[in-house]
Amino acid sequence: MENYIITVARGFGTGGKQISLKLAEKLGIQCYENRIPYLASKLSGIDETEFMLVDEKLKSSGIGRKLKELPMQILPHPQTERFKSEDRLFDYQAEIIRQLSETESCVIVGKCADYILKDRKNVISVYIEAPRDYCVQRIMKRMHCGEFQAHALISQTDQYRAEYYKYYTHGNSWTRPENYDMVLNSARLGEDGCIHMIQACLKERLGVE
Repeated sequence: MENYIITVARGFGTGGKQISLKLAEKLGIQCYENRIPYLASKLSGIDETEFMLVDEKLKSSGIGRKLKELPMQILPHPQTERFKSEDRLFDYQAEIIRQLSETESCVIVGKCADYILKDRKNVISVYIEAPRDYCVQRIMKRMHCGEFQAHALISQTDQYRAEYYKYYTHGNSWTRPENYDMVLNSARLGEDGCIHMIQACLKERLGVE
């Protein structure tokens, strides 16, 4: 298999983004998260006729190359607003994700990537969760906030992600274990343990060392 994709869905505060970044570094591949909606947002504002030309240029030069030029968001990014659907923006994100799956190996965090790529044989889908107390402590430390605010941010962000996933997957549940190849508890396994488990799955399923 020439390339492979690891999709990572995660509860807020579980360390899923950090696990994804460390995993990608260990595998020598890219990790994409905020850069996908950023590029999709730029593309969705382009006139349809002009977009056809831009899309062809991206395909010929490599969508990954364009994404690599964009800034990566490292710190937690909570969602404090209510979910509002943006179908056009999601369509562009989905197309970017499909192009990535055909052109390079990478880790994709969130964005319903597991659903978008559910029929691809070169994909490993992972869901990372952890007990609330663990998530609260991580958010307090990383965002320098109090316990009450951490609880609120986790509840708001997880609700947003659940509604986002349900809308764009036509009623599916974000936390449904059957959606994924692996469901990991980051509090029990730790970041390195999660990475080890994903690598073991990669080797077993796709022959990736």
